[in-house]
Amino acid sequence: MNAFTLLKADHKKVAGILEKLDSTTERGVKTREELFTQLKTELDVHARIEETIFYPALAEVDETRDITLEAFEEHRLVKQLLSELESMPKDDEQWTAKFTVLKENVEHHVEEEEGEMFPKARKVLGEEGAETLGTRMEKAKNEQLKAASAR
Repeated sequence: MNAFTLLKADHKKVAGILEKLDSTTERGVKTREELFTQLKTELDVHARIEETIFYPALAEVDETRDITLEAFEEHRLVKQLLSELESMPKDDEQWTAKFTVLKENVEHHVEEEEGEMFPKARKVLGEEGAETLGTRMEKAKNEQLKAASAR
């Protein structure tokens, strides 16, 4: 599987969950909790494969180094927001506000990845490199999702 195809599919899936979550209200606690759990799992697994497989390959090359370092920082911020949201009551107005900030950060990150990073990464990796990384990422993702569902 191509790395870019895999990551874009993840981005699309996360965008769908974000939209569903965004339309919930403080009254829909159960729905919110279920969707948030799904979102957190998807983002955790996605971030892990990017940080351990995709980004290291890009951080080694001058053309993609800066944008990769920025992406690591954006992940750090998203993880912090996810952690804070996880521990807050889902019927709290503060939760709603913090979720909006998370959604905006994720959307910005995806835009930057697909618009800036991916075109540079395609040049750096080439078709064969993108396939090799994608295969590794798909395998790691499936293992992590299996482990997450066993919990």
